[in-house]
Amino acid sequence: MVSFPTIEEINDAAERIQPYIHRTPVFTSKTIDHLCGRRIYFKAENLQKVGAFKVRGATNAVFSLLDNQLKGGIKSVKAVATHSSGNHAAALAYAASCGAIKAYVVMPENAPEVKKAAVAGYGADITFCESTQQSREDTLASIIEQTGAVFIHPYNDYRVITGQATAARELLEQVPELDAILAPVGGGGLLSGTALSAAALKPGTAVFGAEPEGADDAYRSLQAKKIIPITNPQTIADGLRTSLGDLTFPIIQRYVKDILTVSDTDIINAMRLIWERMKLIIEPSAAVPIAAILTKKDRIKGNKIGLIVSGGNVDLEKLPWLKRN
Repeated sequence: MVSFPTIEEINDAAERIQPYIHRTPVFTSKTIDHLCGRRIYFKAENLQKVGAFKVRGATNAVFSLLDNQLKGGIKSVKAVATHSSGNHAAALAYAASCGAIKAYVVMPENAPEVKKAAVAGYGADITFCESTQQSREDTLASIIEQTGAVFIHPYNDYRVITGQATAARELLEQVPELDAILAPVGGGGLLSGTALSAAALKPGTAVFGAEPEGADDAYRSLQAKKIIPITNPQTIADGLRTSLGDLTFPIIQRYVKDILTVSDTDIINAMRLIWERMKLIIEPSAAVPIAAILTKKDRIKGNKIGLIVSGGNVDLEKLPWLKRN
């Protein structure tokens, strides 16, 4: 039987990363409550270090490595490496700088400029590649061979999943009586971590994933009861274009009630609504759960709903509603 990360490990992760992250606030909006017909609680990870929840998993992974090194469990760690379109790349670069080690990052050439700049700003050594999974993996393999860096997967790593789980852990401390929690799903690190925290701390709280219709592999995988990789994702939510991993999927399969899909039009409308009414800068991926609760509220039971607002790294020169004019 597969052994998933425990609440003790999630608690350890929370303690480990506490000096390096924000305990993000929870916001509410009477306007959004009225539109949804229930009370909505926004866990504002867009205000997190590096602008996204990803710093939780990356920091936990890096400092887990360094903790093991201090205990003599592994050889000296001098560098870490990953491939990412942006938020995980920035998070790993930041975490590596906190641990005084080097970060090597492979990014697709079409990654948002704001995310490229952030990764460079945190001191990572960036290599650009073609925007295919194979190109990412091949380029990363070459860098690891040359540098000896330790690979930190963007989501398919229990250290990362456990770190991401601390966001929902905090949310349930801040708002204990939630009927449901929604989180966006790409590779599944945040959603699987959210599900683990909810299952351990509040088993009666239903967990839902929210996903773009143009990158709906998690929805199809859950229906098929096996991983169906995404082949040609077409969505504005650039952070959700990845496929589920073999570590994240079993957790989602066991603990997630359903995956709700939304159109890019719904995502853009939700993003703009939050900007205008709540004055929160959120990126398209973070708007996906909000779009889901606005358009599919009949699928979610209960009066108190928590949303993980995953990030706020937006290219201000390419706001999606401006493209539509």
